[in-house]
Amino acid sequence: MLKLKQDKLLDEEALTVICEALHVNNQDITDIDIMKKGMTNRSFTFRCKGKRYMIRISGVGTEKLIDRCQEKEVYEAIRDMDICDPVIYIDSEKGYKISEFLENSRVCDPMNGLDVKRSMECLKRFHDKKLAVGHAFDLFGQIEKYELLRGNSKSVYADYEKTKRDVYWLKSFIDRNIEEKVLTHIDAVPDNFLFVKDEYGKEQIKLIDWEYAGMQDPHVDIAMFGIYSLYDREHMEQLIDAYFPEGCSKRIRTKIYCYIAVGGLLWSNWCEYKEKLGNSFMEYAPHQYQYAKEYSYIALLKLQEMERTLHA
Repeated sequence: MLKLKQDKLLDEEALTVICEALHVNNQDITDIDIMKKGMTNRSFTFRCKGKRYMIRISGVGTEKLIDRCQEKEVYEAIRDMDICDPVIYIDSEKGYKISEFLENSRVCDPMNGLDVKRSMECLKRFHDKKLAVGHAFDLFGQIEKYELLRGNSKSVYADYEKTKRDVYWLKSFIDRNIEEKVLTHIDAVPDNFLFVKDEYGKEQIKLIDWEYAGMQDPHVDIAMFGIYSLYDREHMEQLIDAYFPEGCSKRIRTKIYCYIAVGGLLWSNWCEYKEKLGNSFMEYAPHQYQYAKEYSYIALLKLQEMERTLHA
């Protein structure tokens, strides 16, 4: 039987899901341990018949944030491409996901230039596949959705309405400068780039956790990596250069500034909803709001500069 400590880590429903997915009995499940408590989910590792697995369990309120049917569609689209960790089971109703645990792995260090370069190369290769699914991730629509989830509560930021107007002012420029929409990760943050050593000691990169993914401008993923990493302006520029080693035009760079602002407002609202449910994100939450304020201003200045150049 499972140890008492392990019984408390996973409830009966989760244990049943594992047994049914792997066609085993309770006594086959051992060494259960907490892997991480993420912003959206909780993850646990366990062993079954000598092999190590991971199970993801949805966090409180996640059903209002994630469409698990859409997530399942994404995993179907990438299933045979060796892009992510091997998914064994996914429940589109309750959000359980079981995958093989990738041994000898580490996440991307956002302050390591080589890690970032390799991660952006991986991201670009994925975008270049131009995969498609039947749903999109609507940045501005999601902002409105997260606002509604706050109910009658106003934002904790006194100047929220002004900041929102500044960010929304960028929408027309964004819409005019989207070259294409492809399957985009949306949550392409350093923690989701997994560097896995093979039997020869060579590291391969897997991009994991696709629950927010949908059709979108792939350049959104660059902005999301930067704002999650809490990058300053210098590191943001280095990040963009890592994705575009051939050089990035002013127009595209300015669009990415816009996405930094939009992403900041998006995740700031996301944090406000989750914090109402008892979660705390400490420095992450106010940083996201600051990105909305700072980069909407930076983008505006760049747009004005381009306008002056156009009419010079």
